[in-house]
Amino acid sequence: MTRLLVHLILAGSLLSILMHCSRENVSTSQDTDEIQLLLPKGFEVQVVVDSIGQGRHLAVNENGDIYVKLKSSDQNGGIVAMRDTTGDGVMDIQRKFGNDDGTYAETGMKIHNGYLYFSSSLAVYRYKLTPGRLVPESPMDTVVLDGHDHGDHEHNTKPISFDNQGNIYVPYGAPNNACQEPKRTPEVPGLDPCPTLEDHGGIWRFSEDTLNQTQAEGYKYATGIRSVVAMAWNPVDENLYLVMHGRDDLHRLFPNKFSQWQNAVLPSEEFFRVTDGANFGWPYCYYDHIKEKKVLAPEYGGDGEMIGRCSQYDNPILGFPGHFAPNDLLFYQVDQFPEHYRNGAFIAFHGSTIRNPYPQAGYFIAFVPFENGKPSGEWEVFANGFAGVDPIVNTSDAKHRPSGLAVGPDGSLYVTEDLKGKIWKITYTGERDDYDSQALAQMVEEKQTASNIRDPHPERDNLQKGVPIGGEKIYSTYCASCHQQDGKGAPGRYPPLAGTDWVTGDKERLINLILAGLEGPIEVNGENYNAVMPQHSFLSDREAAEVLTYIRQSFGNDASAITEEEVTKTRDQLNKPE
Repeated sequence: MTRLLVHLILAGSLLSILMHCSRENVSTSQDTDEIQLLLPKGFEVQVVVDSIGQGRHLAVNENGDIYVKLKSSDQNGGIVAMRDTTGDGVMDIQRKFGNDDGTYAETGMKIHNGYLYFSSSLAVYRYKLTPGRLVPESPMDTVVLDGHDHGDHEHNTKPISFDNQGNIYVPYGAPNNACQEPKRTPEVPGLDPCPTLEDHGGIWRFSEDTLNQTQAEGYKYATGIRSVVAMAWNPVDENLYLVMHGRDDLHRLFPNKFSQWQNAVLPSEEFFRVTDGANFGWPYCYYDHIKEKKVLAPEYGGDGEMIGRCSQYDNPILGFPGHFAPNDLLFYQVDQFPEHYRNGAFIAFHGSTIRNPYPQAGYFIAFVPFENGKPSGEWEVFANGFAGVDPIVNTSDAKHRPSGLAVGPDGSLYVTEDLKGKIWKITYTGERDDYDSQALAQMVEEKQTASNIRDPHPERDNLQKGVPIGGEKIYSTYCASCHQQDGKGAPGRYPPLAGTDWVTGDKERLINLILAGLEGPIEVNGENYNAVMPQHSFLSDREAAEVLTYIRQSFGNDASAITEEEVTKTRDQLNKPE
């Protein structure tokens, strides 16, 4: 089936057809979900396992065994071990094991010096692997303990990397967006200095073989780093690298300074070379890849142009468009792929949730060519099509969201996704000596035309065009970025508004939620969430009533309206002195 036909079936989009009508010099491969991955010419892809659960990061052993860290753990563990016993590439044996520490155990998986290391939001663990055995037979060790209360922590992922001196690097992400108090509240300035930076917002270095280390026993290696999921050690120049998740909500928090278009494409996802003592400037600054400079954040007086104190902080080596959501980073240092890819960096972009009112972006694998420890050319599209739809209006529309990367013993690239638990194996089968710019020509076109990669047009791509004023407009402006245009939310991150008692039930509880916000774990429709719902007390009583009535009577909900008087009454109760 051609890529043109796939787009016709999946999207029904004339624009998409026109943009993707020419597919010479590319490789595509279809899987059981009727999606096609677009790859450079000469590459082939195989689905090696399907539907193992929400697979985040992975590691591949020397014998080809695969270990996948699931997004969450249960009584059977949070790791899936897999083996191919028939030689056809498909993982026909699957075993689940590991601990259940009751946390959002989504990130961190490496095989290093005979150990399988993995992490949760609270700790880094390891098992000694037994040669020939799929599941480790040794007891589990705890290498690093977090020690912080993560009841309302936004960025508690813990990717792990090792240098060649016996050290392990672990990030402690910032527990907020931009050091505001209260969090994510319009026009509220950031704390200055930001107290979060004392024990969060940076990278700590530990001994890889010392057990039960606390943060106090580690060494603060770098700071000014908001949220890290993609991190890797580059043995070529012996430096740590990471791609940071940039801050959110430029328009929602500062609508007089930033447009919705700026909110969609900024700030950059910053690609850092991390050296000892580096400071990258979060929360005071962010990088603008369009202007190619670091500018002052609005919480600290910035307007998108002002540099101010940002001149003193370290710059990224590269900036990607905003909200692509970098979830893994891998330096390719084997010989199966053409020489073009040798020592370069692959990045898995998990995909945005908060680009509203423009199409969501990311959901692809990028490649950055490297030479002498720095990018030697523009970043490229290596694999696209995971989402299966174009454009991606709501995060929940995407069929797959790429998350983890690993290299197998034969040099193939493995990719996980965390909606259903599919793993792809990407192999180069063409002639290595014949690989040239023509093989990349259509990937260049993809970068320029695919709606999940190119910059959106400020007017043509605005999904809010024609949205009337009132509750729907308020929802689109302040709520849809998290809960999505269809009210279904983003799985594992933002809860749905459709078909839940949180919306259609107790009015006072719902009004309290929008006026005062909510922090800490909750359960919605049987799924656990632990994100921050910021307070929206800046809305007038009329605006709050309109948007709450809209969500109670949309997305399949059929509940009574909320009046302005009911909001006034609840607000008065909240403002009463205790």
